[in-house]
Amino acid sequence: MSSWRELSESFKNGLELCVLDETASVDGYSDTMFNKANVLLPALLGAAAATTKRPNILFVLTDDQDVHMQSLDYMPLLHKYMINEGTTFDNHYCTVSVCCPSRVNLWTGRAAHNTNVTDLFPPYGGYPKFVKEGLNEDWLPVWLQEAGYNTYYVGKLFNAHDVDNYDAPYVNGFNSSDFLLDPYTYEYYNGHMTRNGAPPVSYAGQYSPDVVAEKANDLLDEAVLHPEPFFLSVAPIAPHSNVKFTAPAKFDTAFYAERHAHLFKDYKIPRTANFNPENPSGVGWVRDLPLLNDTVIEYHDEFQRSRLRALQSVDEMVEQLIKKLEAKGILENTYIFYTTDNGYHIGQHRLSPGKECPYETDIHIPLIVRGPGVPAGHTAGVISSHTDLAPTMLKIAGSSGSKKVPLDGFPIPLDKESLDARESGEHVNAEFWGSAIPEGKYGKIGNDPLPAVGGGMGDVGNIAVRNNTWKALRVIGDGYNILYTVWCFGEKEFYDLSRDPHEVSNYLGADSVDLQSGYTLAGRPFKHVLNRLDALLMVMKSCKGKECHEPWQTLHPKSKIKTLKHALDLDFDTFYHKQPKVSYTSCELGYLVDAEGPQHVRSWDEDEEEAPIVYQGPNGPKQQSFRYSGHWALWT
Repeated sequence: MSSWRELSESFKNGLELCVLDETASVDGYSDTMFNKANVLLPALLGAAAATTKRPNILFVLTDDQDVHMQSLDYMPLLHKYMINEGTTFDNHYCTVSVCCPSRVNLWTGRAAHNTNVTDLFPPYGGYPKFVKEGLNEDWLPVWLQEAGYNTYYVGKLFNAHDVDNYDAPYVNGFNSSDFLLDPYTYEYYNGHMTRNGAPPVSYAGQYSPDVVAEKANDLLDEAVLHPEPFFLSVAPIAPHSNVKFTAPAKFDTAFYAERHAHLFKDYKIPRTANFNPENPSGVGWVRDLPLLNDTVIEYHDEFQRSRLRALQSVDEMVEQLIKKLEAKGILENTYIFYTTDNGYHIGQHRLSPGKECPYETDIHIPLIVRGPGVPAGHTAGVISSHTDLAPTMLKIAGSSGSKKVPLDGFPIPLDKESLDARESGEHVNAEFWGSAIPEGKYGKIGNDPLPAVGGGMGDVGNIAVRNNTWKALRVIGDGYNILYTVWCFGEKEFYDLSRDPHEVSNYLGADSVDLQSGYTLAGRPFKHVLNRLDALLMVMKSCKGKECHEPWQTLHPKSKIKTLKHALDLDFDTFYHKQPKVSYTSCELGYLVDAEGPQHVRSWDEDEEEAPIVYQGPNGPKQQSFRYSGHWALWT
């Protein structure tokens, strides 16, 4: 039998079992001492390992969780264990406001225009498209395994990952997994799952978020049995709508566990300025939506109550997993991420329940991080997106990621020193292709059919909008907070949320002349601000690698311009005025470059000069002998 001396040699950084004789064997000691050692040993071993082992990563990914209807305020355990003990990134965005493309963006660190996974289902999206693009061999879990991590996943992965193709091919990159499968993914009481590639098993009658929570706890138990650091992703479907894809198809509210049925009966969606506005907001099909009546509004309130109740099982799971990490002595060496795939709207801009728009409700999403060195109870203010999450986790793991393509994201600063000296920039690119799909009992926003999924969608009727393709840019800096969007049907939107936080006054709308004339940013008129934003969006809509993080360098390769304010220098007015503009030639359902107008900007040459200023003097034309240089503020 091993001696206590041999056991104590496994301890690091001076931890010892000093109460026992170093040469004695276990056989020489009383049952009391042996039992005490059995209690102390696992915790001490865990603490010792935590001082030398690379950090673990626990990643919780919900489905369609909102920020702007205050869902986080109704998760007390998330507040207790994550928000109070970690950092909230209050300017975090998804780059595609729908499930599958957003998840592929998150797990690859590449923009959707580079993954070419842009929809929920083939031919432009879903698991088959993910495989076709070669991403199953080159994404985060593969890179983490190459870096020496064990990797685990439970819950929803991608749309169109189903009971027929789960093994064609198998999902690559996980030591152990348990995936929810279409067409049953969104049925809260009829989930079907494949464990490590085995044939699908039905969990009919069991509440899906609870099943996922139980399996997550089991995978965590499995992960800690091994000496390698681990990555565990947990992806319940809450608070997504309950959707039955098989005939007869049906969209319903989120379903919740019976133990939560009594909660939030008085909740109402915040009646913000953009909630069912008297005057229509938005452009195109959004502007044409009718006012919601009282019956629909009451249904929408109950719709959100159901979502909040469904999130309670996630809240409970967060507590379970963190307590288990603590009990195993590894909590302090584990980074925990909490986020969602995209946001959600209900009633804002008169919209039926859903996502897929460029508005703040749809793209602004929660991100909370807890872990070694992460400030507790802190709000970061960093501008970040899902594109940055894979690079962030790779940095934690000490991995460089893909050997084939550059990543488009940049690591999010997590510790106090990095947060104080952050280099995250002030912009986020968002993009979307395809239809807008309403959800719920009164979900009708257009006259187009839903995608043919599971054989039952035809029963729902023509309720969707086909032409919902757009490019958007969020720019948040000192004195400005801008959303600029170009839609495939030619209309555009400009909102400055520092002045219009609910996006109801479009500076590019039909009656926007007065708005534009009264708008200045850093002393510059609206038209010059717009030209800079359009050029920046032109870079971002097709950027790759470092260019996505430093787009101003494409426009000004020899200068130190890094912000919108810097670019507003009056020396550049003609340069930006002459840039090609973001546009489309047609509204397509996927990323077809030929339909997306000009692709590249013209770069500024430091040696090029604007046309000389010529005055008509008494003796004929006279050219100005000097030029103002530097930022405009120096001359005012």
